[in-house]
Amino acid sequence: MNDVADIVLGGAGYAGLFRAIDEADAQAGIAAAWDAGIRAFDTAPHYGAGLSEERLGRFLRARSEYTISTKVGRLLYDDPLAADGVDDFYGAPKRARRRDYSAAGVRRSLEESLERLGLDRVDQLLIHDPDNYQDRTLAEAVPELTRMRDVGTVSGIGVGVNDVDVALRFVRETTIDHVMIAGRYTLLDRRAEAELLPECAHRGIRVLVAGVLNSGILADPLHRATFDYQPAQRVIIERAQAMERICAKYDVPLRAAALQFPRRNPAVAATVIGAGTKSEVEDTITMLNIAVPEDLWHELARCA
Repeated sequence: MNDVADIVLGGAGYAGLFRAIDEADAQAGIAAAWDAGIRAFDTAPHYGAGLSEERLGRFLRARSEYTISTKVGRLLYDDPLAADGVDDFYGAPKRARRRDYSAAGVRRSLEESLERLGLDRVDQLLIHDPDNYQDRTLAEAVPELTRMRDVGTVSGIGVGVNDVDVALRFVRETTIDHVMIAGRYTLLDRRAEAELLPECAHRGIRVLVAGVLNSGILADPLHRATFDYQPAQRVIIERAQAMERICAKYDVPLRAAALQFPRRNPAVAATVIGAGTKSEVEDTITMLNIAVPEDLWHELARCA
């Protein structure tokens, strides 16, 4: 079995992020992760407008001995007019998302997530993308999540964001247990390194690093020049291509280095992978097990 104790399967890929994935392929992707030894799963109502939770729940229903996190901050409503491809999710159910960071919204979000998952509890609840709602989230959602943790409804609480400053505010002003930071601790973008990771280490907060391929460019800088879900700027493309050339000198795929990079920092507890299909999961596991020479890491650091 592969060494994947620090790997979490993220739930966006098999819920149709960037392209629709049918049920059979989604289940095969989750099964490939399970067969590789992955037992930690992260999902959210946002991913495929509930499709991620539904698919993950169907897979896990006959299994045990795993951990699961989901998120709060968006409530789902049936909407027959919902367009396909909203927020880059395709093949999703006809549902609209509405932001809600109130205490009542947190309770309702968890209740509906459990229904979609077909489970009676999740291990962690993360506040999802509260960037433009920070004051209300701190005043209402955080106290409710803290209460849920205190009474044992969930084991841990946290925040999942793309912005380092937002993460730092929640780290410093709350008693969260987990931070999921996406896209900010990668070969191309190390903004989490200066303050967030040391602060979390000091406070004993578990850091999960997601978005390590920066939405595609670190998987294939030539054909997938997308950075943070937008067309990459020329300077970013050139840096990624330079990194790819350095990796080629050592016969190491760039995506192998990108996937393994967060593991080198002791402040990082886990890496969240975004693979959505069987072939993607199997490729990711292969990349995680490729030996990366120390000299290559030193050369890549000079491109940072």
